[in-house]
Amino acid sequence: MGTILVTDISELVTNDPSAAAAGPAPASAPDGYERLGIITDAAMLIDGDIVRWVGPADEAPAGATTISAAGGAVIPGFVDSHNHLVFAGDRSAEFAARMAGQKYSAGGIATTVAATRAASDAELEDNLTTLMRQAEHSGTTTFEIKTGYGLTLADEIRQLEIINRHTDESTLIAAHVVPPEHKDNPERYVDLVVDEIIPAAAGKAKWIDVFCEEGAFTEDQTARILNAGVAAGMRPRLHANQLTAGGALQLAAAHGCASADHATFASDADLAALAEAGTVATLLPGVEFSTRQPYPDARRFHAAGVTVAIASDCNPGSCFTSSIPFCIALAVRDMHFTVEQAIWSATAGGAAALERSDIGRLSPGARADFSILTAPSYRHLAYRPGVNLIREVHRAGRPIAVNPS
Repeated sequence: MGTILVTDISELVTNDPSAAAAGPAPASAPDGYERLGIITDAAMLIDGDIVRWVGPADEAPAGATTISAAGGAVIPGFVDSHNHLVFAGDRSAEFAARMAGQKYSAGGIATTVAATRAASDAELEDNLTTLMRQAEHSGTTTFEIKTGYGLTLADEIRQLEIINRHTDESTLIAAHVVPPEHKDNPERYVDLVVDEIIPAAAGKAKWIDVFCEEGAFTEDQTARILNAGVAAGMRPRLHANQLTAGGALQLAAAHGCASADHATFASDADLAALAEAGTVATLLPGVEFSTRQPYPDARRFHAAGVTVAIASDCNPGSCFTSSIPFCIALAVRDMHFTVEQAIWSATAGGAAALERSDIGRLSPGARADFSILTAPSYRHLAYRPGVNLIREVHRAGRPIAVNPS
């Protein structure tokens, strides 16, 4: 692909403080500013699929083909480290009922399971690719995608096969809920997951996940499934404390999970355990928006020293949005993130949740995943909610989405 120089960048967010050559942060800078490694009046050199140089525009190397950011900000591509994009069916009536006052529970997942089982591979893949394209136009360049709407051996494996055609970040969550045919004997279904589905998914799923919650899987069942997944070569992550203040966050820390997701109900002891274990807390603002659950206060997580990610949790039931900019705006408004913390969490934080160092940043050696904004500052992503400010999106140095200006 040769070398490309991106020029006319008002603000370049590198997520590498050492890369920022523009001097110290302003005295009034909010928490997290220096962590973004911002270079103003910047340029960025891309060699093939890798970032080779970043710095002030007047120091840019010569000889490369240029792309102008037209005075817009450039940010790393969003890393959506939690979503469920392989499904069929529609649950808009369930959403409307929640907005009319009905309480959310995990029971609606069974509706999607029935529709997904009945759908063809082509139907599932078409829906997946449509949702991915929509997210890419909002700036997402990396996707973690989960199974969990098949809940049979054949259906979970076919979901993995579809997922693996579109991302390297595939997650087996056959333990999403207990399917209807096993409701009278949940342990029989846990046996199926451990003895048949996990072995068949070995080499196909990078991650193992469990919905550890009342109405889903107990802590003992969760531990057994996580252990089986790890023994099969998968790394653990966990749906934890979404609906109740149970022991799932402690369980995630004890099992060395890369990420504990939701964390809507987290005690001080839970946060201390996550910080000590190095487990990322992935907060999902769109879920609280869609379910009217309480928003967790990100200030508590940051004060406890927990690494925090923001992801979409795009799914047909509890959160049908794929827009990370929307989630950033919610995180700032309702979870008490600073804008800087939210941008970092949706990029570098998501990379940390996936145990990746090649994405979520724009500094030498990183994969060239980035978005050019139509706005002069990253702050506009929260400042102008509901407006798509993404002009171009590039993954591995190649444009994957261009929006009308």
